[in-house]
Amino acid sequence: MKKIITTPKAPAPIGPYNQAILSGNTLYTSGQIAINPETGELVLDTITKEAEQVMQNLKAVLDEAGMTFENVIKTTIFLNDMNNFSEVNAVYGAYFSDDTAPARETVAVAALPKFVNVEISVIAVK
Repeated sequence: MKKIITTPKAPAPIGPYNQAILSGNTLYTSGQIAINPETGELVLDTITKEAEQVMQNLKAVLDEAGMTFENVIKTTIFLNDMNNFSEVNAVYGAYFSDDTAPARETVAVAALPKFVNVEISVIAVK
């Protein structure tokens, strides 16, 4: 059975999907982009600020499900330009311990929703 996870502390979906689905003890988040949930505006000042907003949005969804980044077992990072890898990786890395970091892939794509530079999704287990 699946439970829909939703919080006003993360951006509302911009299509026919939910912020996350909890199935048993496993949480599957939709990809988060850098929309500030309070203003509805994109945070695109710098790639660092953009990545920080993405991670804060993921944190809000994890919190709503009663989880933290320690529960994350898998992440997927989508970048529209691999030249941004170092900056995004630095922000991302601040949310995980090297000893318990999740599995991950980083993929370059031609474009992302709303033409942002980064989108990240996670899978977490209680």
